[in-house]
Amino acid sequence: MLLTLNMVMSFRVSDLQMLLGFVGRSKSGLKHELVTRALQLVQFDCSPELFKKIKELYETRYAKKSSEPVPQPHRPLDPLTMHSTYERASSVPRTPLTGPNIDYPVLYGKYLNGLGRLPAKTLKPEVRLVKLPFFNMLDELLKPTELVPQNNEKLQESPCIFALTPRQVELIRNSRELQPGVKAVQVVLRICYSDTSSPQEDQYPPNIAVKVNHSYCSVPGYYPSNKPGVEPKRPCRPINLTHLMYLSSATNRITVTWGNYGKSYSVALYLVRQLTSSELLQRLKTIGVKHPELCKALVKEKLRLDPDSEIATTGVRVSLICPLVKMRLSVPCRAETCAHLQCFDAVFYLQMNEKKPTWMCPVCDKPAPYDQLIIDGLLSKILSECEDADEIEYLVDGSWCPIRAEKERSCSPQCPILVLGTSDANGLLSTPSVNGGGGSVLGSAGSGGGPVGSVENGKPGADVVDLTLDSSSSSEEEEEEEEDEEDEDEEGPRPKRRCPFQKGLVSAC
Repeated sequence: MLLTLNMVMSFRVSDLQMLLGFVGRSKSGLKHELVTRALQLVQFDCSPELFKKIKELYETRYAKKSSEPVPQPHRPLDPLTMHSTYERASSVPRTPLTGPNIDYPVLYGKYLNGLGRLPAKTLKPEVRLVKLPFFNMLDELLKPTELVPQNNEKLQESPCIFALTPRQVELIRNSRELQPGVKAVQVVLRICYSDTSSPQEDQYPPNIAVKVNHSYCSVPGYYPSNKPGVEPKRPCRPINLTHLMYLSSATNRITVTWGNYGKSYSVALYLVRQLTSSELLQRLKTIGVKHPELCKALVKEKLRLDPDSEIATTGVRVSLICPLVKMRLSVPCRAETCAHLQCFDAVFYLQMNEKKPTWMCPVCDKPAPYDQLIIDGLLSKILSECEDADEIEYLVDGSWCPIRAEKERSCSPQCPILVLGTSDANGLLSTPSVNGGGGSVLGSAGSGGGPVGSVENGKPGADVVDLTLDSSSSSEEEEEEEEDEEDEDEEGPRPKRRCPFQKGLVSAC
């Protein structure tokens, strides 16, 4: 491989243009730009035809000196140093090369430590990682590259060597600090499954360890699980390598140690700018507010009469309390993909996802990613107009009304007697008077002391049922009923007594 690099480095501008034109790449630019393009071609888009063309161009140029050894640079050749020297003056993102102790097909192809890339004519889908709201990508230092085991050992090591450009170093040094020692502009390592069907989320391989130059980098640990039988989960997120890197033209060596247990993983390096929850909130307030009239139209659509439904919905209640922190909403927010009108507070939602990113709606427990969040303009207006209620109701015409909590009705604790009133001639319910002395009933009682209706002014009084009577009084009543039945047999049928429970039940409260 070093021989091939030497050949490319010895080419003149015309040779470089012929090589780039052979593979359909741009031939314009200064010599150092052409060299950078050619070196990238050798690293990632190599094929047998390309090597044959490089050899042909070299032999044509050095036909008269074919017997002489291959020209060597003035100093010992280091592929990475050579590459970074030419690339430092260009704006092309850094493409890392690997150490000189590993041959070409192993590290200069598509894989970090595996087989070389197939010929350029064969197009294969590339691994893509999902976009992270808290990270703005500035440069791609290493495209997603598959980790390929070199032997049958369970523990594998994959090295990568690269250098930063002066522009990238300046961006890191001049960036503000999110916290002491943590810069906003960072070099991060991301790892995911080697699945090309869809953008992949960050996923760590087993037994992962990351070494930057001569120091190991901390990797997020496992979250303890409170549920029995549930394994602890590890929050997979980008790994910040900036504090262990050389912020100069010196080369950085990164070694990823990983467990080979059958699944395939890919790694990538990016220069990113990390954002805070307050910055994302400000961006959401700028571009994510939904107009009140659009929200009102959504309310009407949800309350529109469905001809196939037998139940007509006349309104829907929406709480003004955030389900996350049980406090009044300040910035009502929800995902456009959610089917509910209930909102949660964007401030707390972004703060929670900044610490532990899940991006799940706290109302319906469905995905609510940042790029699908909207601020409900109608509910924001309601919050400013309705300060004395914690709940509102949307009506079918899109209007709303506050729902205030009703006061609890006071009830006297002395309620030992239930009165079953009888109707008078006018159909009105007569109610007995009760004194405050232990719940005794005023009015004439029957001679037997039982619940017999009294007669006052020629009209029957109310039937009184004393709930404090014990079982002995009940037995006495049964005996009296038996005597009445015997008298009925002797004297003839008597008029039936009216059942007091057919009348209205009046509480003493």
